[in-house]
Amino acid sequence: MRIILFSGKGGVGKTTVASATGCRLAKEGYKTIVVSLDPAHSLADAFDLNHKEKYEAKGLPVKVSSNLHIQEIDIQEEIDRYWGDVYRFLELLFNTTGLDEMISEELAILPGMEEITSLLYVNKYYREGEYDVLILDLPPTGESLRFVSMPTVLKWYMKKVFKTEKMIMKVARPVVGRLTDVPLPDESYFKALENFYEKLKGVDEILIDPDTTSVRIVANPERMVIKESQRAYMYFNLFGVNVDAVIVNKVLPQEMDECRHLRKWLELQTEHIREIEAYFSPTPIFKVPLLEGEVYGLEALERLAELVYGNSNPYEVLHKEEPYSFIKENGAYTLRIKAPFARKENLSILKSEEEIVVRAGNFKSHILLPRKLRDMEPEKAVVKDGYIYITLIPLKG
Repeated sequence: MRIILFSGKGGVGKTTVASATGCRLAKEGYKTIVVSLDPAHSLADAFDLNHKEKYEAKGLPVKVSSNLHIQEIDIQEEIDRYWGDVYRFLELLFNTTGLDEMISEELAILPGMEEITSLLYVNKYYREGEYDVLILDLPPTGESLRFVSMPTVLKWYMKKVFKTEKMIMKVARPVVGRLTDVPLPDESYFKALENFYEKLKGVDEILIDPDTTSVRIVANPERMVIKESQRAYMYFNLFGVNVDAVIVNKVLPQEMDECRHLRKWLELQTEHIREIEAYFSPTPIFKVPLLEGEVYGLEALERLAELVYGNSNPYEVLHKEEPYSFIKENGAYTLRIKAPFARKENLSILKSEEEIVVRAGNFKSHILLPRKLRDMEPEKAVVKDGYIYITLIPLKG
């Protein structure tokens, strides 16, 4: 089974490109499901489904064509199904503080519940093998990163904290219960967490398997979007999730050069596209022109897929390699960059506010630094076996 994640800043056309990819794969004979994890669902709108179909679906898969289903996850339905006892405890806890009942219900949906619930479907569809391709339309970038990090966080909690917390509560509950009216988690709360974790086991390995899972970042040629996309690229890389393509959407056609008002926009976009190529190389970059009208419905989505992929097969892993990594040894950090043809003689390394810029002949790479390393600077560089190794030290002064 192939799993393709679409990530990007809100408004870049991520849902539309994910939908178009689903249409293309279904047309080529792959049984495909496109699942929206974005709380502000627009997947049904992209396929031009009417309100009745959307209402009746209520978080379940809906068939839109031969080989193609879509699903908009309803978090309230999923909480009732999987988080019941946990959710009821949290709701009671908030309600005990004197908060309004409706507010308590909303607050009981804690950050991360949606992402973890969504991961259940990744595991479910992967294990059942009902579909050839699972396409996930991720929420905007910040939530996307939380989505891929959740399996690691949950695994740590279950191994390091869960059993101790459960044991302490078992001993303390009878005593503390007599001293306070504040509700304490009971056995059903811990059982719900345990059952939930069992259903999620193995999903972290699925996400970091480059032969199974790919991320495709959708961006626009705009400065703020590029920065956010670059940040997402860094974090997906840190979590070991393979980014196999960057799709630059809404590129102005060159014919607009004739219009004086739009010429400046065209020049800016051309400059931003050059930046994108420098930031994300050697990851493949697909450029999609700005279309004359809105894209919705099967026919329009199929046309868009043709513009995105051309003769490429979107089922394939379009690119597979770790462009860079941060290595920690004895408390020191080294940045390792894949650069097969780099030579020490023409190597140039610069540190800007948030990134390291590396040039070596025709090779150029911009590496955004994690927050923890932004107060560090390159000390020395070594070229060895097709990699550049850059030692990072704290900024002087």
